Formats: sequence, C-alpha cells, structure tokens
Amino acid sequence: MGNLRQQLISDDGAWTDQGVARAGAGRVAANDELVESRHVLPITHALEAEVIPRLVLSHRAAINPTSVTLIAANPADVLSLVDIVMRDQSTNAVDFVRSLLARGTTLDEIYLDLLAPTARHLGHLWDEDLCNFTDVTLGLWRLHQVLKELGPTFEQDTPVHAATVRHDQAHRALLLPLPGSQHTFGLLMVADFFRRAGWAVWSEPAATRPDLLRMVRRNWYGLIGFSMACETELDELAGCIRGVRRASRNPNIGVMVGGPIFLEHPEFVALVGADATARDGRQAVLQAQGLLALLANRG
Repeated sequence: MGNLRQQLISDDGAWTDQGVARAGAGRVAANDELVESRHVLPITHALEAEVIPRLVLSHRAAINPTSVTLIAANPADVLSLVDIVMRDQSTNAVDFVRSLLARGTTLDEIYLDLLAPTARHLGHLWDEDLCNFTDVTLGLWRLHQVLKELGPTFEQDTPVHAATVRHDQAHRALLLPLPGSQHTFGLLMVADFFRRAGWAVWSEPAATRPDLLRMVRRNWYGLIGFSMACETELDELAGCIRGVRRASRNPNIGVMVGGPIFLEHPEFVALVGADATARDGRQAVLQAQGLLALLANRG
C-alpha cells in the first residue's frame, strides 16, 4: 500500500480539477459499472487491484495535503457534500446540489466552488488515511453522477454569442487527458464550460498517441486541450504536442494545457510547446477565445 500511495501523488487540479470533456459530443460514462454500496463487498478486490488506483490518481490534488484549503463560498457545503458522496446514494448528492440551487447558488458556483473542492477534499482524506479505497471510489463516482445530471441545464445557460460560435469552424475543441492518464472528472467540467459558450467539443479519454494523431489528421479542430497530472509527464506531453502540430489538419491549431503543475510552474507551458493554460473551466474558455483571435491574426 505504501508503494501505491507513492504513485498517487498528483491530480488534475486547476482547469482539470475544475473543469474538460465527455466522449464524442455527448458525455463520458463515469464508471457506470460501479454500483451502490450494497454491491461493494463482492468487487472490493477488483477495485483495489485495478480501478481505484486509476481513479484516485485522476482526482487527487497535486499539493501538500497539509496545505489543503476549501475554496468555496460556503465551505460547510463542501464538507456536507463530501459526507453525502462518501456515504449515501448519488441521488442524495443530486438532491443536495438542487437544494443549493434553490436557495440561489449559481451553476458556476456549484461547478467551481463546490464540486471541484469536494473532489480535492476527497483526495485530502485519502492522503490522511481518513477514508478507504471504496469510499473514495464511490465518492468520485457519485460526483460524476452529479455532473451528468447538471450538464444539460448548465449548457443551456448560454451567453448571447454562443449561437454564432456554434456555426464557426474555429470553435471546435478536442479536450482529453494525456494519453495513458485518467483525468475525466475535471475534463467533464471544463467541457461543460466550453459547450455552454457554444463550442463543439470532442474527446476520447482512452486515446493512445496514434489514436490522437489520427483524430487531428482526419478532423479539423481549432483547439486541443491536454490535462496533465505531474512533472514526470512533461516529456511525454511535449512529444504529443509536437506530433499534433505536425499532423494537424489545421496548421494553426491552438494548444492549451491544464493541471496544477502549470499553475505552479507557468514556464512549463512554453516548455511543452503549448500556447496557454487556465485555472478553471471559465478561464479556459476566455483564454481559448483570446488564443483563437491571436492565431487568426497570425494566419
């Protein structure tokens, strides 16, 4: 277990923690094979051996656990949701979020100030040995269910310019984790922000590097966004970005990267050959819009 814990030292923070993508133009299925707690015991061994290490890696914060703070308008709501997703059915988590919406909390606040800190806090509990494998896995799965429930409503709350964007070829984004990584929770949230702004979004969370290169050769994308967890993946990410730029059907494709490592070391953005990064899904859309304008002028 000690060795496993050493492998689980990073997570998709920043725009991956608070935001990108569902499979195709729809949504990435959030480990639907996992069931509620009454079915947990028969699958515990399989979870510990395969599923949980990948999920925990995807959702832990790449920061010192002792410095974890709850970033929310009401931190008590984060703690309440943590308790719900670790102990109750996903329907109870959805009901809790709907109660916050009813009292006036905005969808942006739910995404950025509730769901993202809840995912980070689950990672903190894991760091401190305050929860077990199954608790974390079910908690993350239930957060996925909340996103699945909120997504359509969130995307309908579109800005005025979104209808125009939807008919613009430039606003086509491919958003995915670094091949071989599993960072789908943050990707789901960022994808919702892009879709709400009128972007067409595609993703293939399990894509290999050859898969990725085939996608950018065959399809025209204005933007590609990568999620990366830790510094050890910098060389691999740089290689992927070089390959994308060489193979892309769009010779001026914009490249964004996300993850806490880029907030801590902004110089890494240029190091891997990317154009920009962002703290969360809302900022990612703004950065992407500015990047497209810059690339259009360059072209």
